[in-house]
Amino acid sequence: MSGKAALSNAYFADLQTALAKAGLCEPVLLIDKTRLNQNIDTLKKLLPRGMAYRIVAKSLPSEKLLIHVAKRARTDRLMSFNAAMVAQLLARLPHYDQLLGKPVPVAALATLLAGLKPSQKKALAQVQWLIDTPQRAQQYGELAKAQKLTLRLNLEIDVGLHRGGMAPGEGLQATLDEISKTPQLALSGLMGYEPHLTKLPKLAGWPRRAKSATREIYTAAVAQTTQTMGARAVKNMVRNMAGSPTFRLYQDTQLANEMAAGSTLVKPSDFDMPLLKPFVPAAFIATPALKVEDGVRVPAGEQAGDLLDAVSPGTSVFTHGGYWMASAVYPKGLAPSPLMGRSSNQELLVGPASIGRGKLAVDEFVFLRPHQSEAVFLQFPKLAIYEKGRIVDIWEPLPVSA
Repeated sequence: MSGKAALSNAYFADLQTALAKAGLCEPVLLIDKTRLNQNIDTLKKLLPRGMAYRIVAKSLPSEKLLIHVAKRARTDRLMSFNAAMVAQLLARLPHYDQLLGKPVPVAALATLLAGLKPSQKKALAQVQWLIDTPQRAQQYGELAKAQKLTLRLNLEIDVGLHRGGMAPGEGLQATLDEISKTPQLALSGLMGYEPHLTKLPKLAGWPRRAKSATREIYTAAVAQTTQTMGARAVKNMVRNMAGSPTFRLYQDTQLANEMAAGSTLVKPSDFDMPLLKPFVPAAFIATPALKVEDGVRVPAGEQAGDLLDAVSPGTSVFTHGGYWMASAVYPKGLAPSPLMGRSSNQELLVGPASIGRGKLAVDEFVFLRPHQSEAVFLQFPKLAIYEKGRIVDIWEPLPVSA
């Protein structure tokens, strides 16, 4: 599917008809199931042989959406990002393996444990907690002893992003030693996240050197872990690297044996990058146009005297809601008013005069393409699932979590 076909007038006209037939008349997040499936299949084809796939739950925050992706991608691995999300997924998908994508304060973990049912505490064995410092490993060990349970720990390695984690050396060694001496702690793997590799400017070989350094740091961390924990433990552990922007940098499983992605399956606009060209946009915001007016009027412009023209050429569209992390894609040419600014109640979008000449009527939908999925999806109570010209289902998002 070409880029033009993915965002064509004909495509949005079909979505318009489907939403009307389904009786949807307020803002809704729409997912094109056919395109979603195409993206899942594309992802699986592009993965190196033997590379495991983990679904990033914050990017696809809906139980039914996660189940659908898991079944089609044939995986039972999820990446969660806070204690509340861990609890949600334990309750809904207890047999899935969860890996935390960021560290959780030990107090949040203690609160989570206090609220779990006995059956959910058993499912806790499916969770890998991300550890970024020796101090956090020690805190988790003390909590595990007090709670009389075993916690699986995945160690965050700083491979160049410098957002957190440990480099090979003293800090990593202290963490490995803490795990070795604490029976209630079990090493489950290493994580080396490197989204910076596709964002560095192409100056004097900087990206090439950064990529090489990433490999060297992670390889050194694996070697240090092997020396401390033994070859058998390392052979079976998760070696997680890459995300949607970087997974295509890996051609084999020598370094990583697992990658995590979610956003690329619905491809919001922040993921319009060369490495992700085979993927197509599969998620849109549809919101009714409450008012469609010829011309763009300046507020109180009629009182401005001769200072300015009260009305300029174009079309004014006031939408139901607004201020989402998204840009209008249909009708083409709509953008927020630079004079009025943004509004989450009724946002003014302005565009060419042709929009008001039959292209958009009051109560018809304006379509926007999200910049990202992880925060935007959670702003809508309904996810409308579109397939073969109609809305086939309504899925709910997960509860909001920080």
